[in-house]
Amino acid sequence: MKTSWPLGPVEMEQFVTYPIEASMNGLPRLVETPSISRYGLSAVTVAFEDGVHVHFARELVSERLAQAREVIPPEIGSPVMGPVTTGLGDGLVGAMS
Repeated sequence: MKTSWPLGPVEMEQFVTYPIEASMNGLPRLVETPSISRYGLSAVTVAFEDGVHVHFARELVSERLAQAREVIPPEIGSPVMGPVTTGLGDGLVGAMS
């Protein structure tokens, strides 16, 4: 997921990145959730074990992302998933709506 809003890195981490990361904890076959929080940008990658069906993984992430949206201040916006990427891609999956 990628979210853009004019906040500093500390605020992006507190209000956007952390809630998304926390909501992804405990997903089955989750490998890692690396993220970055910079001025005006939060990007969280959700990586699953090899062999996890992409549509199943996206459904799981979508459900958890809905939970994260409930705690992210509405004025910041609503993070959404973007196109599927692979280990060869940039790893960012999402865009701001």
